[in-house]
Amino acid sequence: MPRVHFLPEDTAVEVAPGTMLLAAAKAAGIAHTCMCGGNCRCTTCRVMVLEGIDRLGPRTDDEEKLLGPLNLHPSVRLACRTKVNGDLTVRRLVIDDEDAQLANMLNRDLQPVSGGEEKKIAILFADIRDFTPFSATIQGYDVLHVLNRYFHRMAVVIERNGGYVDNYMGDGLLALFGVDQPADAALSSVRAGWEMLAEAERLQPYLEMMYRSHFRIGVGIHFGSAVIGVLGACNRRRKTAIGESVNTASRIEGANKACGTNLLISEELFREVGPRVSARPLDPVCLKGIEGERTLYEVLGVS
Repeated sequence: MPRVHFLPEDTAVEVAPGTMLLAAAKAAGIAHTCMCGGNCRCTTCRVMVLEGIDRLGPRTDDEEKLLGPLNLHPSVRLACRTKVNGDLTVRRLVIDDEDAQLANMLNRDLQPVSGGEEKKIAILFADIRDFTPFSATIQGYDVLHVLNRYFHRMAVVIERNGGYVDNYMGDGLLALFGVDQPADAALSSVRAGWEMLAEAERLQPYLEMMYRSHFRIGVGIHFGSAVIGVLGACNRRRKTAIGESVNTASRIEGANKACGTNLLISEELFREVGPRVSARPLDPVCLKGIEGERTLYEVLGVS
């Protein structure tokens, strides 16, 4: 019987001829990543065949449709469409601790208060630049995989700095600072935004390897009053912020594109963080839907 040796687990398994590689991985007890469930609707089950490529036929039409546009080496195959007809050694290409964390992550219980309460908080919006053309080049399940990976990394940064993600909107997110931990909320939000840019940069080699593409993000942060309370019905209730300050933060994030910047903060926030943040003022701008001109600051560093 053919023997398949899986790396990086260094696990081998014997299977009947004609068995799909994905099924062979399961037989070996390997939690092989496959976002679409093995239906050839994504590329997350991809492997690199290190030994035995000559024992495999060419890619199936389904494989070529997904892998061809990525210009990957012929040794890269989809485990859900590759039949085992002889001894093979393969390395799984979507496998690390981060994937495991994503697969096993549980929803966090925010334990929100039921009534409204006005507070001064820091509000952060982040958005992926040019995500529509990026997502148009890959399959829907891969888009879901990329977004989950991106959102996970951003949430880790935000929570490490004392905030929490309030909402996800397509490829954007809204995070709040100071709702539960008011001390240093303004400075913590800027630190989070600065670290999010660095984390997004660290994600780029993965995107280049997997999809031969990349993206950048824009972040906008404002400090102001908002009403904090529970919004929603039945089991879809969450603690959120309501008010003009939320809209202002969103518009500040959107100004990054016109200003050619990556991280902008409001004047109100800059007054709170003072010398702890290195920033340069931009020429006054008009934000969509907000009366008058506003001075925004491009963040250059955080101490």
